[in-house]
Amino acid sequence: MDKRTLGNSLEVSALGLGCMGMSSSFPPFPEKSAMVDLLRAAVERGVTFFDTAQVYGPFTNEELVGEGLEPVREQVVIATKFGFELSTGESRGLDGRPETIKWSVDESLRRLRTDYIDLLYQHRVDPNVPVEDVAGTVKELIEAGKVRHFGLSEVGVQTIRRAHAVQPVTALQSEYSLWWREPEDAILPTLEELGIGFVPFSPLGKGFLTGTIDEDTEFADGDFRNTVPRFTDVEAREANSAFVDLLTEIAGRKNATPAQVTLAWLLTRKPWIVPIPGTTKLHRLEENIAAADLELTPEDLAEIEDAQIEAQGERYSEANQRMIDR
Repeated sequence: MDKRTLGNSLEVSALGLGCMGMSSSFPPFPEKSAMVDLLRAAVERGVTFFDTAQVYGPFTNEELVGEGLEPVREQVVIATKFGFELSTGESRGLDGRPETIKWSVDESLRRLRTDYIDLLYQHRVDPNVPVEDVAGTVKELIEAGKVRHFGLSEVGVQTIRRAHAVQPVTALQSEYSLWWREPEDAILPTLEELGIGFVPFSPLGKGFLTGTIDEDTEFADGDFRNTVPRFTDVEAREANSAFVDLLTEIAGRKNATPAQVTLAWLLTRKPWIVPIPGTTKLHRLEENIAAADLELTPEDLAEIEDAQIEAQGERYSEANQRMIDR
């Protein structure tokens, strides 16, 4: 697979693998051994960029990624995240205090079976801790050799600038896809100005843009999508099917799938964008990887823009929306 560079020097595969759904948020979960095999299959197929977080589980996802990638550690880039108070094993809210960051990084290193984290994100901004203090703490961890690159997730322009002034930010991770294009307004121009890479999560619209979800689809108990208005509102699902219709039309001409068109579109946006679609199935992994070789013509891209489809429904519950820094 082609490589891309986040920030000034972090080289990764053009598509990464989001690992959250292997053990968190999207039940039912496969056997751990199957997901270890999937992680290693991804490496064999050219994926070098893997995304996890402390709060996924909590902790179970980091343990899975650590076990799966330990034999190939020097071939891959592992990204994880801090930002929640997890000392009891359950999330008790946001926590960006320096002492919590340092303790939690040591715990992540143990679970990931490694002595360094390639890319460490602040998962969500703690409004009670200045981001300069967070960036300064990560800078100390970089100087100590425990972390190699600093990242932020779901933050606004001013927070990016403030953090970057203390410790250069290598990548921002936020939601971005055909049905959530807000980052195009101010975020992407700022990242381009500062030389920061962008890692879109949910690049397939939490599965919706694959064409496998319609207004009748029901999710398992505990599935994160049961809290998301874009999925719980039947009218929103019906309206958003216009995205799938468009993607299906283009995919049919390309001998491709809607998911592949969606990922290929993201890869055309900027050369420093690296989507991280997640999956628990080998055939979906291979489908996603093949998107890196799908070429969309100027006519294809114009067709997408000219459709002017706007997504209906909020992308987060009110509780989750309150944790987004703007």
